[in-house]
Amino acid sequence: MTHFRPHYPPPAPRKPGPWQLFFHKRRSWLDGLYDRSYRMKMGEIHLPGVDLYMVNEPPLVRQVMVEQAANFPKHEMLGDALRPLLGDSIFTTNGAVWQRQRELMNPSFEAARVKRVFGRMRDAADAMVQRLRQVPAGSEHDLEVEMTHVAADIILRTILSQPLDGDSAHRVFEAFERYQALAPKLMMPAFFGLRWLRPWWLQRQSERAAAEIRSLLVGMIQPRHEDYQRALKAGDDAAALPDDDILATLLRVRDAKTGEGFGFDELVNQVAMLFLAGHETSASALSWSLHLLAHAPDVQQRMHDEAVAGLVGVEALDHDEAASRVKDMVLVRNVFRETLRLFPPVGFFARQAAVGCTMRDKQVRPGASVVISPWLIQRHRELWAAPDDFDPDRYEREASDAEAAAGCPHARESLRRAYLPFGMGPRVCIGTAFALQEASLILAMLAREFRFEPVPGHVPQPVGRLTIRADNGIRLKVHRWQAG
Repeated sequence: MTHFRPHYPPPAPRKPGPWQLFFHKRRSWLDGLYDRSYRMKMGEIHLPGVDLYMVNEPPLVRQVMVEQAANFPKHEMLGDALRPLLGDSIFTTNGAVWQRQRELMNPSFEAARVKRVFGRMRDAADAMVQRLRQVPAGSEHDLEVEMTHVAADIILRTILSQPLDGDSAHRVFEAFERYQALAPKLMMPAFFGLRWLRPWWLQRQSERAAAEIRSLLVGMIQPRHEDYQRALKAGDDAAALPDDDILATLLRVRDAKTGEGFGFDELVNQVAMLFLAGHETSASALSWSLHLLAHAPDVQQRMHDEAVAGLVGVEALDHDEAASRVKDMVLVRNVFRETLRLFPPVGFFARQAAVGCTMRDKQVRPGASVVISPWLIQRHRELWAAPDDFDPDRYEREASDAEAAAGCPHARESLRRAYLPFGMGPRVCIGTAFALQEASLILAMLAREFRFEPVPGHVPQPVGRLTIRADNGIRLKVHRWQAG
């Protein structure tokens, strides 16, 4: 079987100079990469007052993200860029504040509760199928917009018990697209110690886009919060709160030490984080999944067969049984796993050294920027055989000749050591189980009913900003599978 190798702009043959790197990365984090980036274990760049290290070697990654995670908090530039949108949420905070918030958030994402929202996920996926049935057979359709719609719809249904209508979906997509495009231009000056270089007019545009998204969420959260406060005063904390949505859990949860829960502003921040981080990362991964499948018709056919068999009668099953049925689809899972390897939604994790340390033969000083890149590590030439190929079967078969020839570990070993699309350590993504259940369901339902083909001449161009998206969209031809 010939494997599809997705096209993306080739890296520069030589390492760019420090100032070249600064100006390249203002458009996309991917623009600063070069050939050796995919082979190096650790790289460094130094500017006046700025030390930047890129860490690719698995033991060093574990040092930063697991063993000494407290010594490498999230970079302050993330707070600068994301606070207008996410406030002081678990995505932007560090230390004791983050620890308290994470403990309060955990009950919303326990395994049992994730299964309980399966029905809401299925309702949103059904609505997606109905929309795609309206697309004329064989016509072009921007699947990136559609995947953003269904992912945002799922998040709103599971957090707030409300579906997302078409107009709101497009407003959110367009506002976040503006926010994404501005983010690198605002983050890079802080990353390189040059906050004064941030253009004030771009900052203003970013704040307007953030306010537009937050206003949508505040309008949905505020009535529920007020209802709950009235219910508390009346001595009935269960009033007007569905048991199976996430906002209900966030309203009820209390700190074990203080007895305090989330205040209203905190609540909005956490919901904004869940909504934006949850739907944006899922939309990115699902869009790239469909791009890859469109170029691998044999995989797409097998996945269709698996979905048809696996989803027979699923509508009549209870949520636990239906969720288990979807989870058992091996090829669906491996297609998504391979997509996350090639196109991790968050391509770069930025940390800041709180204390000095030694990495390899380098002395990392306090305040230094340390970057860990799933994009690089999951395409690293020494950690993966045929690293640029879309090969979802690599995780199931025995060691291949390609792996032996390249001197690479088996894909299952690489999964353990060099695979981190959801992060690693204490700050691993809180919604990992949620995202995997959501993606498996959506991909299975799409595979059962639709077949996708590339649009001649259209090659999606990945750009790394807050997430890895296609700069020119992901347009595909949509067909219905013929019965029988």
